[in-house]
Amino acid sequence: MSGASRHLGMPVGTEGENDSFREAEYAAIHSMLDQINSCTDHVEEKNDHLHPSLQELLESNRLLRPEFQQQLMEAPAMPAPKLWKPLAGSQPCLPELGSILSTHHLA
Repeated sequence: MSGASRHLGMPVGTEGENDSFREAEYAAIHSMLDQINSCTDHVEEKNDHLHPSLQELLESNRLLRPEFQQQLMEAPAMPAPKLWKPLAGSQPCLPELGSILSTHHLA
């Protein structure tokens, strides 16, 4: 039996030592499984509370959407924002490119 134990990576010793080693392994595995079970219970509980909260959020969005759409229709049109504004007194990095762009109209 000690030859087989060596090949399985188990400690070599008397039968009583192997039994106590196995009991310790089983106790550690049992403890880990209890922790996993506790964590999954916690996740399931959070999931159970999440579904009604999401339904409530969806319903409130459904109720508010027509109001927002109405506000958008009533709001005056806003001009498109400028994406680039040169700094006052700054020179372009490529002055020749600036003069080309100012003389040519891009379609």
